[in-house]
Amino acid sequence: MSEAMLEMTGIGKGYNRGKPSEVVVLRGATLSVAKGEVVALVAPSGAGKSTLLHIAGLLDEPDSGVVRLGGREMGGLSDRARTEARRAEVGFIYQFHHLLPEFTALENVVIPQLANGVTKASAEARARELLGKVGVAERADHRPAALSGGEQQRVAFCRALANAPKLLLADEPTGNLDPATSDQVFGVLMELVRGTGLSALIATHNLELAARMDRVVRLSAGQVT
Repeated sequence: MSEAMLEMTGIGKGYNRGKPSEVVVLRGATLSVAKGEVVALVAPSGAGKSTLLHIAGLLDEPDSGVVRLGGREMGGLSDRARTEARRAEVGFIYQFHHLLPEFTALENVVIPQLANGVTKASAEARARELLGKVGVAERADHRPAALSGGEQQRVAFCRALANAPKLLLADEPTGNLDPATSDQVFGVLMELVRGTGLSALIATHNLELAARMDRVVRLSAGQVT
């Protein structure tokens, strides 16, 4: 296996720590994703997959264990350094698109690039390129409310990839779509990921979709198998 893009070793996470109501979600979870590898994370609801993804993407910190991105240990970084690492290295896709309703599809893909210091002209060119790749170029000037569910999620894919991350984290990215649309949109996502050589960790309940990825891991009782 090639060098790991993501390494999570001995990850522990609980809530209400030290109290009678403490809930332990992760118990020494260990996981790696190689550069260019697409890994499916399968787990029942409430098993902690969202927590694991948030820790992988530096949105949350583990109580124990080590997270490395591209071989660099993320523990002990300042909030600013974590934000910069997340912005440069990681793209996120969620079950619900979370597009900004007052902005067009194009603007939703442009905004994260502007936040990353890209010029408006370059950001718009990149946004149009990505929207074209997912088949919604002609919808670039429409706001989310005027888009179908599948179109909204395609725009969300473009937003996640706008800053050319090295690691994509997706939490049930087609879980809010009907089966036919889900299959079609997932195919678009896989084409994007394969075409850019991304590493990806994709949480899903759908075993058929999971089987289309390079490897399947399962999260159970707080551990990855």
